[in-house]
Order: sequence, then C-alpha cells, then structure tokens
Amino acid sequence: FSAEQEAQALRKAMKGFGTDEDAIIETLTKLNVSQRQQVLITYKSTIGRDLIDDLKSELSGNFERVIIGLMTPTTMYDVHELRRALKGAGTDEGCLIEILASRTNAEIQHINENYKLQYGSTLEDDISSDTSSMFRRVLVSLATGNRDEGTFVDEALAQQDAQSLYKAGENKWGTDEVQFMSILCTRNRCHLLRVFDVYRVIAKKDITESIKSEMSGDLEDALLAVVKCLRNKPAYFAERLYKSMKGLGTDDSTLIRVMVSRSEIDLLYIKREFQAMYGKSLHSFIKGDCSGDYRKVLLRLCGG
Repeated sequence: FSAEQEAQALRKAMKGFGTDEDAIIETLTKLNVSQRQQVLITYKSTIGRDLIDDLKSELSGNFERVIIGLMTPTTMYDVHELRRALKGAGTDEGCLIEILASRTNAEIQHINENYKLQYGSTLEDDISSDTSSMFRRVLVSLATGNRDEGTFVDEALAQQDAQSLYKAGENKWGTDEVQFMSILCTRNRCHLLRVFDVYRVIAKKDITESIKSEMSGDLEDALLAVVKCLRNKPAYFAERLYKSMKGLGTDDSTLIRVMVSRSEIDLLYIKREFQAMYGKSLHSFIKGDCSGDYRKVLLRLCGG
C-alpha cells in the first residue's frame, strides 16, 4: 500500500473533463478505513487540495454519500449520522435506535466525546430535546454506554429479572416500561440471554412477542433492537438491510449506513445471516435494488 500512489490515482480520476468513477470505486474499496485516512492526508500534502472537497464536487447523490462515508473515520461517521438523525428534517428514529442499540460501551464513549467536540452540545441533550417520553429514556440510557460487559450469569438474579419482566408486562394491566428498560439496557449479554430463556418458560412466549404486544411505536422498535442485538448482531443488521430494500422504494440512508459502518466489522457474518434468513444473497438484493455507480460501489463493499 502506497498512500501516494492511491492519492495520485484519485487525482487522476477527477482531473480534467469528466470523472472516472470506476477508478474511484476501485481505489477506495480496496483500502481499509485507516489506509483511506492516510490517503486523505497524503492527498493534501502532495497535491495541495482537499480530497473530500474534490470528491464532493465531482460526485453526487447516493454514490457520493457512500464514498464520503467510506472516507470518514468510523466514530465520526456514527457521530454525523446521529446528528443528521436528530437535526435533519424530522427525526430519524430508526437511525438513533440502530446505532445506540448496537455499539459497544467503548464505541459509545468515543461517539459522545466526538459529538461534543464537533457540535458543542452533548448527544444526550440533543436526544432529550428531540425525542420524548419513554423512548427518550431508553435512548438516553443506551447513550450513556454503561452496560455491564462482563460474562457472569447470576442464576438467582436471572430468575428474578425474568419474573420482574413478566410482572411488568404480561402479568399486569398496563406495562411498567421502566422495568423493561432498566433490565434490558444495563445487564450483560450472557446474563440477559439466560433471562430470555427463563422468561420463555414463565410467560410461555418469547420476550420479543411480549415486547410487541405490550409496547408500540419507537419504544417497541428500540427494545426489540436491543434484544436482537444481544442475541445476534449480524442477524439484526441483515434484517435492517432487508427491510431497507424490500418493497417499494429503497431506504437509502439505512442501506448506506449499514454497508459503510459494518464493512470492516461484521459484514461477512451479516451476509451469511442474510442468506440464511431470506434465502437470497445480499449481493443479489443490492443488484436488483440499486443502479449505476451507487450499485457498483455497494456491490464492491458487499463482495461476491
């Protein structure tokens, strides 16, 4: 890998009349995120221009969004997406839920620090001013990045938690959402997987069924996302991708965000889950749903 060679290749692709989109796709998709950051710096020092500015002036639409996303460091990409979800036209609840329910404590801490540096306000304050009621409380809880990340399962506590969830939902008139939140948003993964097993025995149904019947709207979506991420994160993202392309029209924001943000983390596993869950490859879905350079770059990220 030579940052200088890649920088020159990108400049050549954009210089003069017309843009060589294929060369841009080729160059950027073969590099990883830290190599792309090196190219960004080298581009400025050897060519004296800002690579992001050049890309923005040459590209447009969803293709531009993917390329700029690839050029953005992982944490900053999440920060920008959260900000867009909160401050854009209307609130993108799906984006808030997806990022906050799926990132690790360390990732959430980095997001919080960078968000404050970038925008001068805290993520928590912006969530609080833009969302309401119980949904707000769940997001604020997730945004503290304070989940127990140990692996210890306290059997007695697991029995107690399962009982508490049952009493808070299925076994009472109305729902005690706070109980759901405090257990689902703070306990460690191994412990909660045990809680879900016990819950099924007590309630004679899966925790996800109870959440669906007891909650609605954004709160339901948020708690379901938490449970799904705990059980199988790649499957959660596979479902996000499927829903972004299924039916009429494409939810490009979600499609781009998942493809870009997971491309170096667990996209291989997401592809495997996608195939298992829907009987078709992610590759074939993207191929049928997108077009042009946008499709080309997503297929390159997706791999065969």
